[in-house]
Amino acid sequence: MLTQRQAALQGKITDQMAEVARQEGVTPEFIREGVAKGTICIPANINHKNLVPRGVGEGLSTKVNANIGTSSAFPDPAPELDKLKAAIDAGADAVMDLSTGNNIDASRKAIIEHSTVMVGTVPIYQATVQAIKAHGKVTEMDKNDIFTVVEQQAKDGADFMTMHCGLTRQCLHNLISEGREMDIVSRGGSFLSGWMLHNGKENPFYEFYDEILDICAKYDVTISLGDGCRPGCLADATDRTQIQELLNLGELTQRAWAKGVQVMVEGPGHVPYNQIATNMQLQKRICHGAPFYVLGPLVTDIAPGYDHITSAIGGTLAAFTGANFLCYVTPAEHLGLPDINDVREGVVAARIAGHAADVAKGLPSAVAQDLAMAKARKVLDWDKQLSLAIDPEKAKAIRAAKNKSSEEYCSMCGDYCAVKIMNEYMDEVKAKKNK
Repeated sequence: MLTQRQAALQGKITDQMAEVARQEGVTPEFIREGVAKGTICIPANINHKNLVPRGVGEGLSTKVNANIGTSSAFPDPAPELDKLKAAIDAGADAVMDLSTGNNIDASRKAIIEHSTVMVGTVPIYQATVQAIKAHGKVTEMDKNDIFTVVEQQAKDGADFMTMHCGLTRQCLHNLISEGREMDIVSRGGSFLSGWMLHNGKENPFYEFYDEILDICAKYDVTISLGDGCRPGCLADATDRTQIQELLNLGELTQRAWAKGVQVMVEGPGHVPYNQIATNMQLQKRICHGAPFYVLGPLVTDIAPGYDHITSAIGGTLAAFTGANFLCYVTPAEHLGLPDINDVREGVVAARIAGHAADVAKGLPSAVAQDLAMAKARKVLDWDKQLSLAIDPEKAKAIRAAKNKSSEEYCSMCGDYCAVKIMNEYMDEVKAKKNK
C-alpha cells in the first residue's frame, strides 16, 4: 500500500486527498501537488478506521491540536475520553495522547478508536515509563525498548508521531557551552538528553532514523519532527541549541521525503513577539516548506492561568507568518493537568488565533465567516449570530444570562443600541430616496 506521499508523487489522488480538498474548497489536484512537494501533509494511518482526514500545510486553513492523556498523578484513562469528546466538540482538528500513567496501551487504543480526528503520540514517553519499570531507570533503556513502542503505536493507528530525532550530541554540547536559563523543558527531550549524557551515546532516534522511517512508511504515519530543544522561557529563544536542532530537522525532513514519509516540523515554544516571524521564516527555509507545528508560541512567561491567551497572541502571528498547525495551550499550562473546561478554553483560544491569521492571509472561507457575522449583526439576527460564533455554547449562555429573550438589542447599550439607531436613520434615508 502506498503512503499519501508516494501516491501523490505517482500522480494519484487518494480518497483522503479528495476529502481534504472538499473541506478546504480547493481542487484535489491542489492537494496532491502539495503532498508531493511536501508542503501539505495528511496524517492518516492505514489502521485508523474512523478517521475523517484533514490536511495541514500551505494554502489550507490553520489547524488546531489538543493535548490529552493520563499522568502518574491522574492515571485513570476514562476522563481522557471525556476530554477527547470535549476537544472535538470545541472544534479541534487533532488530539495528541501524551499518556504516562498506567495502561498506556489501553488509553491510546481507546482514544484512537473513539476519535474521528487525527491522533498523535510521543513514543519516547511510553518507552521511558516501560524502561523504568523494567530496568529501574531510564538510562538503561535500549534501542529495542524504543523501537518496540514505535512499532506498536504505529500498528495501533497513530496518525502522527512526535519523535525528537534532531536532538543530537552537538545540540547538548551547544546547550552546555552556551548556557541556558531553563536547559530543556521538553519532556521527551529531557528523557533523551539524560540518556545521552549518562551513556555518552548519540540519540537513537537520530542514529537509527532510517529504521524509524521504515516503520512510518509501513503504516503511513506522518513523522512530526519534535523540538526537544525548544526554548522554555523567552530568554532562551532562538539560541544556538534551538537553531542547531532546526538545522538537523531540515536534513531529516529531506531524508523522510526520500522514503515516502510525510513530515511535519515542530517549533517553539516561548518566544518574544518580535522574534516569532523570524522563527517561522527560518523553519520554512531550512525545512524546505514542510508544514510547521508550533506550541503557542507563548509571548510572555508571567501569565500562569492565562497561558491560553499568551499562546493565542503568539499563535496568530505565527500562523500569519508561516505556521500551519497550532498546538493549544490551556489555562492550566505550567500549573497542572487540564480538565475538560481547560481543554475547551484551550481549543477555542487556538482556533481564534488560527482563524484571525487565516483572515489576515485572505483565506476566502475565513473572510466569508466574518462577513456573515457582520451581516447578521447589522440586522440584529441573534439566532444567526449565535450559530456563527466560534463557541456557540458560550455565546448562547452569555446572551441568555444577560438579556431578556424578547429584547431586540443587547443589554450593553440597551435602548441606545448603535446598530438599532443607525438602522432606523438609514431606513429614513432609503424611504426619502424612494419617494
